[in-house]
Amino acid sequence: MKKFTAAMVTTGLFFSGMGAAMADPAWRDTGLLTTGGADFKEGKYKWEEPGQMHGAFHIKGKLRDTGLDDNHNIYLQVRVHGYSWNRLNGTQKKTVWVDKIVYDGATRYTNSAEVRVCQDRGSLRPDNCSFTKQFERRR
Repeated sequence: MKKFTAAMVTTGLFFSGMGAAMADPAWRDTGLLTTGGADFKEGKYKWEEPGQMHGAFHIKGKLRDTGLDDNHNIYLQVRVHGYSWNRLNGTQKKTVWVDKIVYDGATRYTNSAEVRVCQDRGSLRPDNCSFTKQFERRR
């Protein structure tokens, strides 16, 4: 009887530990990122597992042009570990679906990322960007 009880406790601890380890790759809400003329809504992100998809930062959501009469394009910027920005272009006067995996090839997994949405206002005026939202991998 003692062996059976010990086996049941061990099995329970094993499966509860597995559930905790698998809870990290769940999708989380980015919140609304908005600036004059553009927004990124219904955004979700997750951290891919180390060793799979480069342990990347995975982001998806709707990139929408809200300034329909300004003739400016929009884009989403994502960067990991403070490296260069990855620019994901939108379309004027439309909403586009973004689903992108961003990673640093020199590391086994990505542990920090930054995201912002911008309006491209041409070469003479600076682009209009939202505040930069930072994300950290939970350990």
